[in-house]
Amino acid sequence: MTSPAEIIEGSQGDTLLLCDHASNAVPEGVDLGIAPELLDLHIGVDIGAGPLTRSLAAALDVPAVLGTVSRLVIDLHREPDHAGLIPHRSDGHWIPGNQHADRAERIARFHGPYHHVLAAQVRARRPKLILAIHSFTPRLEHGGSDRPWEVGVLYNRDARAATPAIRFFEGEELVTGDNEPYSGRLLNATLNRHAEANGIPSLSIEVRNDLIRDDAGVGRWTEILAALAKTLRNSLASGSSAAQ
Repeated sequence: MTSPAEIIEGSQGDTLLLCDHASNAVPEGVDLGIAPELLDLHIGVDIGAGPLTRSLAAALDVPAVLGTVSRLVIDLHREPDHAGLIPHRSDGHWIPGNQHADRAERIARFHGPYHHVLAAQVRARRPKLILAIHSFTPRLEHGGSDRPWEVGVLYNRDARAATPAIRFFEGEELVTGDNEPYSGRLLNATLNRHAEANGIPSLSIEVRNDLIRDDAGVGRWTEILAALAKTLRNSLASGSSAAQ
């Protein structure tokens, strides 16, 4: 049976990394009815996000939790009642095996256990910062326009980590999206549940996937995000001190 989450250990527990869309795996017993090569596209996995999360966890020596099933099986970054939780169509591609999928069974098998692991990790580690790592395609196949951002910072109401992150990326002369290529006020399910609901500063980092498709790109963005994490730690620590 597929484990609901891959857990990476780290000795520095002040930061926790998450990667909902790290895998393109389709577990035994699930038949999506699609060509296998579709699983390698952005509709099946956040390209480069898993390797980047693992590399960043090693660089910072911090824990990480990564999803272990394709977002086409079930989207771990959606609420259980979201219409796109088990997608029937994704960026124009029909997913016939999902048309009559047992929603409750997939939630019980994958979505629920994954979020149970996340909740347990947050309770046990009490991180001061949660970073969710995602990637986005430069252009959707159907009806999309070019997405010029190199990185996007997504957040909902709590901007304690997002505001300095945007400043950091802009200081690095990176084309930075503030709640782009989509808004964290609309799609922020995992962090709403595990970070914002617990009062923990957080943000989702969306790296354009053509920048992290190979080892060189992952290495470059590991350095960038490691520097960001240190900047955020200092910023949040200063804010806490000022509030005392």
